[in-house]
Amino acid sequence: MTDSSDTDLLNLTRLPRHIAIVMDGNGRWAQQQGMVRTAGHKAGVNSVRNTVEACARYGVEVLTLFAFSSENWKRPEKEVGLLMDLFFTALHREVKRLKRNNVRLRIIGDRSAFSEKLQKRMASAEAETADGTGLVLQVAANYGGRWDIAQAMQQIAADVVAGKVASEAVNEQLVSDYLSFADLPNPDLFIRTGGEQRLSNFILWQAAYAELYFSDVLWPDFDIKALNAALQSFANRERRFGKTGEQVRIEEKREE
Repeated sequence: MTDSSDTDLLNLTRLPRHIAIVMDGNGRWAQQQGMVRTAGHKAGVNSVRNTVEACARYGVEVLTLFAFSSENWKRPEKEVGLLMDLFFTALHREVKRLKRNNVRLRIIGDRSAFSEKLQKRMASAEAETADGTGLVLQVAANYGGRWDIAQAMQQIAADVVAGKVASEAVNEQLVSDYLSFADLPNPDLFIRTGGEQRLSNFILWQAAYAELYFSDVLWPDFDIKALNAALQSFANRERRFGKTGEQVRIEEKREE
C-alpha cells in the first residue's frame, strides 16, 4: 500500500544504494510498555518487515541489518535463547514474503557459534531466495566489524604464505576484497535507532564514508515516516569524499 509518505519520497533527488541499520531500542521499548525485554524483540520483527518492503519498493539495492552482534552473547542467557528462537522462526516464516518481494537474503557473520539446526535454516533461507533480483537483504548475525577485518587479515596472510598474494600487493582495495560483502557497494547511509550515537563495532571498514543518521525512535516504532526522515536527511547532504564542495558541484553540473 502506498501512503502520502511514499509519495513524498518520490520527490527526493537522491537515494542511497546501500542502507545499514543498527536496530536498537527493542528492550527499552518493551520496558516502557511494562513488558519483559524479550517482547520488544518480537515487536521489532514488524519493523524489519516494513523496512525491507519499503526499501524493496523504493529501489534501494542493499539493506544490511545488525541482528546479533558478537558482543550480544554477553546478554542474559534467557534473552539470547529467545533471540535464537526468534531468528529461526523469522527465517522460516519470512522466506515466502521475501520471494514475493524479489528479495535475496544473505547472512554475514561467524555462523560457527550457532546451533547446527539454525545454521541449516540460514543456508536454506539463502538458497530459497537466491533467485531474487531486487533488494539484497543482508542480516548480520554473530557479526562484528573487528571480526570482519581480522578474518580478512587471516585469509590474506594464508594466501601470502601460499604464494597466492605478494605481501607488497596488500593495500586497501585488497583488504576490501576479503571482507564479508566485497561484491556489494559500501553503505551510503548508516542508521542507528534508539537514541544512542555510536557504531557498536558494525561494518567499521565498509562504513568509512557512510552518512551517519541517529534516530531517537526505538526500533519497534521505526515506521515508514521515520525511514523517510532518514532518507530525506541523506538526500540533503553533500557527499564530498575528500573533495571540496565546489569540486563536487562542478562534477554534478557536468553530469546533468
